[in-house]
Amino acid sequence: MTTLFQDRPVGQLVAEQPARSRVFERWGIDYCCGGRKTLADVCAKKGLDTQAVVNDLEASDAQPQPPTIDWTKEPMAKLADHIQEVHHGYLRDSLPRLTAMTERVADRHEERDPRLVELRDVYARFRSDMEFHTEKEDKILFPAIRSLDGQGEVTAISRRIAEPIQHMLDDHDDAGAALERMRELTDGFTPAEHACNTWRAMLQALAELEADTHLHVHLENNILFPRAIEAAQAL
Repeated sequence: MTTLFQDRPVGQLVAEQPARSRVFERWGIDYCCGGRKTLADVCAKKGLDTQAVVNDLEASDAQPQPPTIDWTKEPMAKLADHIQEVHHGYLRDSLPRLTAMTERVADRHEERDPRLVELRDVYARFRSDMEFHTEKEDKILFPAIRSLDGQGEVTAISRRIAEPIQHMLDDHDDAGAALERMRELTDGFTPAEHACNTWRAMLQALAELEADTHLHVHLENNILFPRAIEAAQAL
């Protein structure tokens, strides 16, 4: 078995080759909140064939890869800007639309699938939490990280950056649990045969939300936050 993969944290594997995230998405492997776990440990916990996952990763690596940005080498300020523009922007656009969809589908189809009511409620909490979370990042944490990167005056928050980062990590764990529950309630975002178009569109949108949030959290948990803590410790 290829120890290059099995004995390394899954978040690190994606950090060095972003295309591997698609492999982990297919296998249902959490590479963001659970990014510090080794591939072997993750597969054992989920009952997956580690060698099969390794083979999939090797096949992915063998394919020509489109140009990507190596965020481990870019300035922290640039990565913070990217997260705000791309992922926080995605949430601002998507969260209100999904609220309307989850409420409408639950109201109209709860008799066919009572789980839709819990799905609506889990999603509502997820939205509320993520909106508060991203606001804290935009207004407090990211400016502090930019100061560590030479953009602005280093503040008291910048010097003790590990404390607010831990709060963000806790939020990420909650978001990951909510996404996992939404996946369970929808059989992996798979529509039933009788599902209407709105129901199907909702499931597709939830799957896209999960994929974007995984990448969003990965960039913070496994790249931006460790670099910020290291920079603060060097002051």
